[in-house]
Amino acid sequence: MNSNDRAITALASLAHGAVHTYEMTVPLFVVVWLTEFDAIPLGVASVDVTTATVGVVVTLGYGLFGLGALPGGVLVDRVGSRRLISACLLGMGLSYVLLGLAPNMLVVAAALVLWGIAASVYHPAGLSLISKGVEERGTGLAYHGIAGNLGIGLGPLAATVMLLFVEWRTVALVLGAPAVLAAAYAARADFDETAAVAESEAAADGGSKATSGVDDLGEFLAESRRLLAGGFVLVFVVVMCSGLYYRGVLTFLPELLRGLPGFDPIPADALVPESVRSALGVESGAGRRIEPQRYFYSGLLLVGVVGQYAGGKLTDRIPVEYGLAGSFGVLAVLAVLFVPVSEAGLGPLMVLGALLGAFLFVVQPMYQATVAEYTPSGTRGLSYGFTYLGVFGVGALGGTIAGGILAVADATVLFLTLAGIAAVGSLIGLVLAHRAD
Repeated sequence: MNSNDRAITALASLAHGAVHTYEMTVPLFVVVWLTEFDAIPLGVASVDVTTATVGVVVTLGYGLFGLGALPGGVLVDRVGSRRLISACLLGMGLSYVLLGLAPNMLVVAAALVLWGIAASVYHPAGLSLISKGVEERGTGLAYHGIAGNLGIGLGPLAATVMLLFVEWRTVALVLGAPAVLAAAYAARADFDETAAVAESEAAADGGSKATSGVDDLGEFLAESRRLLAGGFVLVFVVVMCSGLYYRGVLTFLPELLRGLPGFDPIPADALVPESVRSALGVESGAGRRIEPQRYFYSGLLLVGVVGQYAGGKLTDRIPVEYGLAGSFGVLAVLAVLFVPVSEAGLGPLMVLGALLGAFLFVVQPMYQATVAEYTPSGTRGLSYGFTYLGVFGVGALGGTIAGGILAVADATVLFLTLAGIAAVGSLIGLVLAHRAD
C-alpha cells in the first residue's frame, strides 16, 4: 500500500472501530440504567423505567443509526467522505460526553439520538472513501473489516474492565474523548479521496474524478423503485431479519444473564490473597464486584471475529443463498435452545454462546455478497444504503421488541420470537436459492 492508501485506511479503520465500540457498549449500560433510574421525566408527566421503555430509548439511537444511511449515502457524494467522517467522529464523541453527564434517562435518550445521527453517515462515507481513494482496495477493505470487528469485541471488553473500577458515567466520558481527538485528525489528515479513480473512472467520466450520485428526489425514487422491483426485495427482507435478530439478542443479553446460575457477582477483592487484604486493611466482600455477564457478552462478540472470517470464506465456496438459509437455520435452533441450555449450567451455555456469537456474524458477509449479486452495478451504492437501512434501521426495532416481550412475558417467549425471525430468514434464503437454480 502507498502512503495515500495507508492514510485513508488508517482513518477509516479508526472510525469504523469507534462506531462499533460505541454501538456495542450501550447494552452494558442498559443493565445499570435499569437499576439506577426510576422514571423518565417528560415535562408534565413521567414514565417508569422498565425493559420496555429502555428498549424504546435504545431503539431511538440504533434506529437513527440505520435510517441515516440512505441520506448519508447521498450526502457523501455532495460534501466528500473526509468531512462526513470528521463530523461523524465529533458527533459520536460529544454524544458520549453528554451521556457521561446525563442526570436522567431523558438526557440519556438525547445522547443516544445524537450518537445515532452522527454514526449513521459512517458506513456510506467510509466505504465510499476506501473504494474511491485506496488503490489496494481489497487490502484496505480487509483492514477496515478487522477494525470494525475489533471494535465490536474489544470495545465492550475495555468498557467492562473500566466498569470494574469506575462508574458508567466516567466510562462514557473516557470513551468519548478519543473520538473528539480523532475528528480533529480527520479534518487535517493529508490524502487524496479519489486517487483510485483518477485514471480509470475519471477518464470514462470526462475528466471528473467522481460522479455526483443521485441528483434529485425524482431520480432517487425512480432508482429505488427499479431496485425494489427485482429480487433485491427478498434480500432486503433477509437483512431486516438479520438486524432484528441481532438487536433482539444483544440489547438485553447482559441483563438476561445476570440472574442465571454461575453469573453471581464476585467481590473483586476475592481475587486478592488474604495476606494482601489484611496488610491493606481491606475487608472481604467490600468494594466493587466483578459482573460475569459482562465478560460473557464481550467474549461472545469477540468470537464474532471468527464468524465474520468464516462467513467470508464460505461466501467464496458455496452459493450465498444456501449459505444464508443454513446460517439462519442454525440461528433459529440456537434461539430455541438458549433458555433450556442456560438452565443446564455455565459450561453448556458458554458453548452455545460461542456458536451464537459466530453465527451472528457469519451471515453478514453472506448477505453483503448477496446484495452485490442481486443488484445492478449502477445502483450498488443505493443498494447498500437500503441494506444498512434494513440492518440498522428496521433492525433497531429488535430492541423494542425484546424490551416489550420481557416486560410482559419472559426470556422463553423472547427467544422463540427470535427463532421465528431467523426461520423467516432461512425460508427466504431457500426461495432465493430456488430462483437462482
